[in-house]
Amino acid sequence: MKLTVVGGGSTYTPELIDGFARLRDVLPVTELVLTDPATDRLDLIGPLSRRIFARMGHPGRITTTTDLDAAVEGADAVLLQLRVGGQAARLQDETWPLECGCVGQETTGAGGLAKALRTVPVVLDIADRVRRTNPDAWIIDFTNPVGIVTRALLREGHKALGLCNVAIGLQRKFAALLNVAPSEVHLDHVGLNHLTWETAVHVDGEDVLPRLLSDHGEAIAADLRLPLPLLTTLGVVPSYYLRYFYAHDEVVAEMRTRPSRAAEVARMEKELLTLYADPALDEKPALLAERGGAYYSEAAVDLAAALLRDAGSRHQVVNTLNNGTLPFLPDDAVVEVPAAVTTKGAAPLPVQRLDPLLTGLMANVTAYEDLALEAALHGGRDRVFRALLAHPLIGQYAYADRLTDDLIAHNREHLTWA
Repeated sequence: MKLTVVGGGSTYTPELIDGFARLRDVLPVTELVLTDPATDRLDLIGPLSRRIFARMGHPGRITTTTDLDAAVEGADAVLLQLRVGGQAARLQDETWPLECGCVGQETTGAGGLAKALRTVPVVLDIADRVRRTNPDAWIIDFTNPVGIVTRALLREGHKALGLCNVAIGLQRKFAALLNVAPSEVHLDHVGLNHLTWETAVHVDGEDVLPRLLSDHGEAIAADLRLPLPLLTTLGVVPSYYLRYFYAHDEVVAEMRTRPSRAAEVARMEKELLTLYADPALDEKPALLAERGGAYYSEAAVDLAAALLRDAGSRHQVVNTLNNGTLPFLPDDAVVEVPAAVTTKGAAPLPVQRLDPLLTGLMANVTAYEDLALEAALHGGRDRVFRALLAHPLIGQYAYADRLTDDLIAHNREHLTWA
């Protein structure tokens, strides 16, 4: 079994390698190719990855290359984890929206749109090259904004699913609070990528979400940085990304007075790359846990195993076509829900009727994502403006007008039409 990681020079990669090594019985990879245009990073992460495999007794072969076509040829699955423009572009995404009082974040609001405009054309080019050399390969997208990127891939007919680590992270946290194994916890997770809620938490067939909120509500609320009365009123657990919506002005005030997350990550990446250069290092360092992407490797291994091995269906939260799962959204919207995953793809599981408080926001953000994808595919100032005007965190024409000019100015090198 051959897997290719596009963006293999990411500092995330040792987390993925560790998962492949630990879970080799679930996903018996024989060849793993890391591809990235950054040869300096590949020269560090490639040897470290081989040392991790060797220490953990994994017999698979790990190679590195800057040649994308060679990397994907013959691959059973291609994992996308790239960041167009690097941390420098992310820093911009988190900065210029604040100047007009809007959230600056790499997947939400104006910054998220900027990332989509930079990323979608690059990902579609990669996917076309995968299809030319290896049309049967699955594409697993971990590249943000996952919902918009996955929708672009599916619109073009690619064999693709999107992956996010929010659900598996919450599953692990709930399991720890309940003192049960993670495999015993099953979530009713629903929404769009980075706009999701846990509407039920099942253990042994019982919905224990009310008990979680009554017994551990303070801890959950503190982790989300949202007030407990809000969670009690909602009766669900939102993802931490909902704080950008439920506490927008509070978040903007915080962002204006402290270093950006991009600056923190850039500092961590510098330290991580120094650690990766140590020829004695043969495991993922503890610092990597602060980088983000917790449990990404386990989610990726489980999804790839379900897609590539004929071992019956596995239930996993994925980003895939709605196709009636949420009847208030278009069929071609990409939703993030539990699904039965087999070698044929993902079949979303039924979703119970949802509170209008959730459906209204999902419908609004889906409309924004429609317009964002049009802007990413076809360009043009008017399309960017329409997407920003539709976003519930922006909405006012004066803000949308100014943010449109700012977005184009800060991303001109990545926008062929600008």
